[in-house]
Amino acid sequence: MQEIPETGPRHLTEDQALLTPQNIKKSNNYFDGLPLTRFHKVLYLIIMLAYFFEQMDNWNFGFIAPQLVKTWGLSMVDIGQINFFYFMAMTLGGLSGGLISDLFGRRKTFLGSIMLFSIASLINGMTNDWTVFIIARSVTGFGIFCLMVCSQAYIAEISPAESRGKWQGLIAAVGFSAVPFVGLLCRLIIPTGPEAWRYIFLLGGLGIVGFALGLKYLKESPRWLVAHKKVAEAEQVVEAISGVKVDLQEAAAKVDLREKGLDTLIGMFTAKYIKRTLVLLTFILLTTPPTFVVVVWTPMLLNKRGLSIEDSLMASFILMIGVPVGCFIASLISDKGGRKIPLCTVTVVAAVSGLVFSQVTGFLPVVVVGFCLIACILCMSFISFSYIAESYPTRMRNTAVGIHNASGRFATSFMQLMVPVIFAQSGFVGVYGVVAAMLILPVIVVIIWGMRTSGKSLEEIS
Repeated sequence: MQEIPETGPRHLTEDQALLTPQNIKKSNNYFDGLPLTRFHKVLYLIIMLAYFFEQMDNWNFGFIAPQLVKTWGLSMVDIGQINFFYFMAMTLGGLSGGLISDLFGRRKTFLGSIMLFSIASLINGMTNDWTVFIIARSVTGFGIFCLMVCSQAYIAEISPAESRGKWQGLIAAVGFSAVPFVGLLCRLIIPTGPEAWRYIFLLGGLGIVGFALGLKYLKESPRWLVAHKKVAEAEQVVEAISGVKVDLQEAAAKVDLREKGLDTLIGMFTAKYIKRTLVLLTFILLTTPPTFVVVVWTPMLLNKRGLSIEDSLMASFILMIGVPVGCFIASLISDKGGRKIPLCTVTVVAAVSGLVFSQVTGFLPVVVVGFCLIACILCMSFISFSYIAESYPTRMRNTAVGIHNASGRFATSFMQLMVPVIFAQSGFVGVYGVVAAMLILPVIVVIIWGMRTSGKSLEEIS
């Protein structure tokens, strides 16, 4: 009887073994078309946690400012100066953070930023020196914006093309729940004593928890690795996150692997990208200042309009629930209409809400309209974050994100000095009338010249 030879992996030659299904690499464009895994969600959770403490440190001063006016004898001009230096530091953070993360990696920049703003928040909570307070507050702004520009690019680069905007919004919705949370903390803690505001800054130092988790689990962006000629390492990262062996040679062939140098800094202004750069800069320069008038000055302006510190804090807390709500709405609509249609739509609604907010009086109308305004403002912001990050190639993506957002913060710095002047001349109505006007103008530019980006791979867009 003829013996039937055994079959199985142990009888394959070495070359044949390399071609078994479990060893065959799938030619793929990073994570596009692949399902999300548990590891993906771990990375998203770390970013959410970083966002949470980042936004605690970012928004807490708006709630604390009325108490500083009362206990430290500050004026609105003093508050404007603190905000000016804060946003100037954000400008520097955006410029340097974007460049650093393009040159040295998303992971290192992400972790260093968390450490920086957490330590600075602790210093704000402990110091009695006015100069040290301003410096620490400025360092907080620098670290926060380094993290923000880095995380925008990182989320875009590790997410599938099909749901890139969705995850930008969902991560922000969870992380930005810190805003109403810190509002509630301020409402409960600040009225208990003249120095109780210090506890809010000290709690912001807990961002170090996000640093510890990121140190253990955060992976470098595979797109950044490919752009730095580390294709094999990028394939290992994709496999570790997705569980799928991928061949990135085809994807890498679409990437300009030339030395970065000057191109990293000025690539967004070359003929290929200048149109989209001008469109995006126009949008950011005109929408960022009114955004921060709303989120930074509303508690103070409500107090100046006649509400007590307690009532203005309560109204602001309710309004700030609109922050995560707006981010969640962004996750639902961001990937629709080529990105630019939902962006323009929600910006128009925000402008109309600003006009109505300038006219209403009474606790309930202020809360209802203000809630809508802030939700639309945050929805607009996070759709625009996706829009900017996906508009440039990997070699310059974070530098471009940093320059755009730093430009917006630079404009915001000077707007902070103008708010007391506008309020003195035109009151509450004048401030929010300016907000509405600045929001509506860039919509025209984006509608006419903005490109459609959602649902496309980052390589196809760039």
